[in-house]
Amino acid sequence: MAHKILLIDDEAGFTQLLKMNLERIGDYEVEMENDSLKALATIRRFQPDVILLDVVMPGLDGGDIQARLQDDSKLSSIPIVMLTALVDSTELSEGAVAQAGSQMILPKPVDLQLLLRVLGEILSKAEE
Repeated sequence: MAHKILLIDDEAGFTQLLKMNLERIGDYEVEMENDSLKALATIRRFQPDVILLDVVMPGLDGGDIQARLQDDSKLSSIPIVMLTALVDSTELSEGAVAQAGSQMILPKPVDLQLLLRVLGEILSKAEE
């Protein structure tokens, strides 16, 4: 069974490219939401295994969406990986993931191999 990944990012070109790459490489069913104001409804409908969430978006930003998820007992357990251009990959050692508390943050542009590694770790923990 394919793992369900939801991409929430206001850049449609970015989400389309990432969706295509994830579905081509892995056993993933990927859905996109480019309107942050519709993100919570999309999460409830799609019920993803993992959410890839942009930090900076018009309307609701990634932090707003994450806070609303944490307040919803049906959605609070969905793992979230934040994606942002605010952290540059040159600021991290190669293959590293930034952390803010327990929150994983990947720099944009996203390194596909790093993202696949992170998704694999998250999904294997969820299956334990």
